[in-house]
Amino acid sequence: MWQQHNGKPAAWKVRDGYFEVAPGTGDMVTKEGFADFQLHVEWATPNPPHGHDQEPGNSGVYLQSLYEIQVLESNRNKTYADGQAGAIYCQYPPLVNPARPPGEWQTYDIVFHHPRFTSDGKLKEPALITLLFNGVLAQDNTMPTGPTDYMKRPPYKVTPAKMPLLLQDHGQPVKYRNIWIRELKEPAE
Repeated sequence: MWQQHNGKPAAWKVRDGYFEVAPGTGDMVTKEGFADFQLHVEWATPNPPHGHDQEPGNSGVYLQSLYEIQVLESNRNKTYADGQAGAIYCQYPPLVNPARPPGEWQTYDIVFHHPRFTSDGKLKEPALITLLFNGVLAQDNTMPTGPTDYMKRPPYKVTPAKMPLLLQDHGQPVKYRNIWIRELKEPAE
């Protein structure tokens, strides 16, 4: 299910029921693409945390490899609002901060609807994200302004309806487990 961008096998560490970012080995992406889906992800930041601001436990869950839900140690760590765990990175802070202490497992339950485009390439409907962070509503039908990027707001551009899920290597040994995804039917037009 997981591979590197170049199609080679994923290089992250696999341990007792979880896998861990091997810093410097690159992001992992699914072999398959997804359009509208429900996603469950469990993650844990290192304990003790390393660094401050955007360093401790930095990673990300990228929906369609474009829209980042930030992963970060946000229980004790202070950073900018739209850079903390549960944020749609550099766009929308989470509605609440239910982050657990470093090293404890956190959960994201995400419902994602991909953007729709007209036949001539214009945005018809933006992406839509709902996020439960440790069971608490953190993003409520939030519409990203386009793909996420550091201190930028790139516009939407036509993309395939189905694109891979991406887990980010941002230089921290973040752990992931119990990831499952369920495709949702396209809404009737």
